[in-house]
Amino acid sequence: MPGKRVQFDDETWQAIRLLASDTMKDFQELADEAFSDWPAPGSEDTELGVLMELEVGHGEASVYAGVQA
Repeated sequence: MPGKRVQFDDETWQAIRLLASDTMKDFQELADEAFSDWPAPGSEDTELGVLMELEVGHGEASVYAGVQA
């Protein structure tokens, strides 16, 4: 699978390193876990509102209704 490069500020990177250390996972494992429940690219559920409902639940997702990804 082709890789992607990401950049973080120092404070965020330190927080990621601490989380990785605490959970005994590397960055790739943390990223895989964080994005594992997102729909695959090209699936029918690609609108931001739908994605927000999946992540947040039905309460706050209505704020994003009508916003296109």
